[in-house]
Amino acid sequence: MKYIFYPGCSMERNARAYLDSLMAIREPLGIELEEIDDWNCCGATEFMSVSPLAGHALIGRNLALAEQQTNGTHTVMAGCSACYLNLAKTDHYMLESPQLSETINTALAAGGLHYTPGALKVRHLLDVLMHDVGLEAIQRNVVRPLQGLRVAPYYGCMILRPDFDHRFNYPEYPAQLDQILGVLGAEVIDFPMKLDCCGGHMTQISKPVALELIRRLIHAAAEYKADMLVTLCPMCQLNLDAYQAEMNHYFHTDYHIAITYFTQLIGLAFGKEAKELGFGKEFVDARPALSRIGVQVPVTEPVATPKPKRSKQALPMPSLTRDKGETRR
Repeated sequence: MKYIFYPGCSMERNARAYLDSLMAIREPLGIELEEIDDWNCCGATEFMSVSPLAGHALIGRNLALAEQQTNGTHTVMAGCSACYLNLAKTDHYMLESPQLSETINTALAAGGLHYTPGALKVRHLLDVLMHDVGLEAIQRNVVRPLQGLRVAPYYGCMILRPDFDHRFNYPEYPAQLDQILGVLGAEVIDFPMKLDCCGGHMTQISKPVALELIRRLIHAAAEYKADMLVTLCPMCQLNLDAYQAEMNHYFHTDYHIAITYFTQLIGLAFGKEAKELGFGKEFVDARPALSRIGVQVPVTEPVATPKPKRSKQALPMPSLTRDKGETRR
């Protein structure tokens, strides 16, 4: 099973555990990934709102590059929900509107590129694992069942909205992630907020609104006695993990729900080492949850590095509060 792979910016940086764990499980599952050469940022959620044409052209460049790499496959696979949605939307809208397609290709021509709408199938990693790999193949590779681990599956709001190719069952209450976690041996909660928004980049716009959206999700997971909340979106993971301590401070709560990627749990069930799967890089310590299934995560001491001087032209960045007692990063 070969796919053209679009990693996106997050997987290269803050979502590195997602990429590492995907690389760790691809061989047992028979997945071959060919990264798009010279790919660029998809624009995330903001650029399309600022300039739709420029946003589509930015995304279209990735599709054009991927089209040049079609060698035994015409499927582009993304793990990030925002990346997946952007790639799928641009392909769909170009196919739907010849005028938009012509305009975007005029822009791409300045860089010697062209994209043929519909030439590629854009798919999310969850879709690939569910429909190409299959639950039976995943279960066959399980050597360390996650029995005793209680998990809340969290899809986020972008992967199914809209679902152009109808890849997912029940778009208002999907079950694919639940099923994958189930065959790993985990106890899967019927999590009622699995599609609720994490706030996206609201942390940079309105902190009270963002923290309330985060609080609702963490509170629900705690109410259902989840050991961890399992996601497939780097933005969701970042918000719920990195801002959980700040949310606790704001609302005077004391939640400690680990936020992990579903690929990390697949890797654990396949017998992979926790360090190889990126555990230990999270803000909210996953070790208490993992200890329930006998998994030990090596403690890593922080490395002192000189802090670079901040440019006067730099954009404002959030200050992230670490989980209470956290010293490993």
